[in-house]
Amino acid sequence: MGSVAEDKSHSEKPVTVLVTGFGPFKQEYPVNPSWEITRSLPEWLPPLRAKTANVITPSSHHPGASAGPGSTSTTPAPAPVAIPPVRITVHPEPIRVNYTVVRDLVPKLWNSQQTADPPTSPEEPAITPGEGEKPQPTSTPAEPSQPSLPAAGPGPDIVLHIGMAGPRLTYAIERRGHRDGYHMRDVDGQLLQDDERRAREGKDWVWDGVPAELLTAFDPEDVLRRWKMHCPKHLELRVSEDAGHYLCDFIYFSSLAHLYKTGRRRNVIFLHVPCDASEHMVTLGREIVLQLIRSIVESEWAKHGKIIREEESKPMEVSIEMS
Repeated sequence: MGSVAEDKSHSEKPVTVLVTGFGPFKQEYPVNPSWEITRSLPEWLPPLRAKTANVITPSSHHPGASAGPGSTSTTPAPAPVAIPPVRITVHPEPIRVNYTVVRDLVPKLWNSQQTADPPTSPEEPAITPGEGEKPQPTSTPAEPSQPSLPAAGPGPDIVLHIGMAGPRLTYAIERRGHRDGYHMRDVDGQLLQDDERRAREGKDWVWDGVPAELLTAFDPEDVLRRWKMHCPKHLELRVSEDAGHYLCDFIYFSSLAHLYKTGRRRNVIFLHVPCDASEHMVTLGREIVLQLIRSIVESEWAKHGKIIREEESKPMEVSIEMS
């Protein structure tokens, strides 16, 4: 794992990574580990300690930890890559598991400065009317809201969304997000109802012209190899092809679609973590997330020598229309 000491030797412009986590998921999960892990992250990615191992050996205790189809029991470790400083920014509050909140928030994440406004109280203080003035009724917001981010600025280089999966000790990065198939209600009992919205709004629908599936611009297999190299070998780390058609999938596709429509490279990925929010698992999850961030930046630096922000080639897409 990485040292907690901060490396001051770099003079390059830092890579900026924005990380988000979700809030409570119904009564079963009043504490969401995705947020507990996210809010524990340091402001800067710690430097990496020297490694002596040069192979990645999947654990026999976790059969799903292999590198994928066609992989062997040992895989040559990727070549070391020197990377610039990496600044980690955490979205200031857990994101409510609500379709409307997510859809409204995602464009602001990508178009904002890296420093968010401090969280504000959800309730406005009562104002005492002056003499001769009528009291003004207090208004209650019709929908859940999230703290807003400043509108100006280039936005982050990379966004990492984190969400909760099941109890299995598996950490999965998602290759693709899905536009359709959201039939489960959010925590406020609301359905997405995008089929009706799409028919009603036509060309004005938010995802009009967006393919049914979109892929991350990162190389998941290369990221996975590097990630395994930096993490304990007994952990099950893998690439997933199905983010679940719920809020995890929805926030991922929302980011992918926003970048697709604005002509920007899809520098976003989603991580599913186990549902265990114990102190031990949050501490472990923090280190796993730090090594994932390191692996993403290493992979990009090894391939391009930089983080590419604009789309330089034909967008990666899967044009599958679903009825």
